[in-house]
Amino acid sequence: MKAYVYVTLKTSVLDPQGQTIQNALRKMGTSSVQGVRQGKFFTLALAPGLTEEAARAEVERIAREVLTNTVIEEFTYRIEA
Repeated sequence: MKAYVYVTLKTSVLDPQGQTIQNALRKMGTSSVQGVRQGKFFTLALAPGLTEEAARAEVERIAREVLTNTVIEEFTYRIEA
């Protein structure tokens, strides 16, 4: 079982790296992109035999306590068998 965790800045937090990327795209002539927010991506290999409920609880705990600065970031995740 694998978990895929996406961590991004909260929408209320300024994203200077995203702004830099958006400006670079604009200079390249890409006018179809309205905004860019950057983030982090993690793949977690989970131990075999975990129930779906246990896997979700573990991934949420890891994301909240280790992968995310909850003051300025938020996370989403998905789990695949």
